[in-house]
Amino acid sequence: MRKLALAFSLLASPALATGLQIEIAGEANGTVVIDLFEDVAPQHVAQITALAEEGAYDGIVFHRVIDGFMAQTGDVEFGKIDGGDMRMAGRGGSSRPDLPAEFSDLPFDRGVVGMARSQNPNSANSQFFIMFQEGYFLNGQYTVVGTVTEGMDVVDAIKRGEGRNGEVMGRPDVMSTVTVTE
Repeated sequence: MRKLALAFSLLASPALATGLQIEIAGEANGTVVIDLFEDVAPQHVAQITALAEEGAYDGIVFHRVIDGFMAQTGDVEFGKIDGGDMRMAGRGGSSRPDLPAEFSDLPFDRGVVGMARSQNPNSANSQFFIMFQEGYFLNGQYTVVGTVTEGMDVVDAIKRGEGRNGEVMGRPDVMSTVTVTE
């Protein structure tokens, strides 16, 4: 009887999200698949997947892209390709609370996904970045949330920023849709 109750409780509980599938449009066109690390950064992964499930990331631009470093996106407040304020892109978050840091020993290798934040380590909210190459100076300073498992060639093709601090000029590349995968 206990086994049956356990089986029903497992069926009734929501499945853990294990990743994201991101459709990117612009200079880069294609699909990027990210494996999320629920065991390393459970609060960050929960926030990202909740925002993705709500459709909050759909239509959000890559507002800061630095060649040889990383591509940053996820500003659901100001980063909408249609109707957003591109002058403010990168300064916003979501209506959800900021998150406490979940630092780990995982290194910032090529393809690693980390959470963007202000100078306050406990200020990550919705923005994240994908590493073009290793950036070990970030180790232990930013929360690692996942890694790209497919589509790194698409990431490599994202339009680079030419403005101040990697700001993308003109029409930036955009996350058309972001879907949670299991």
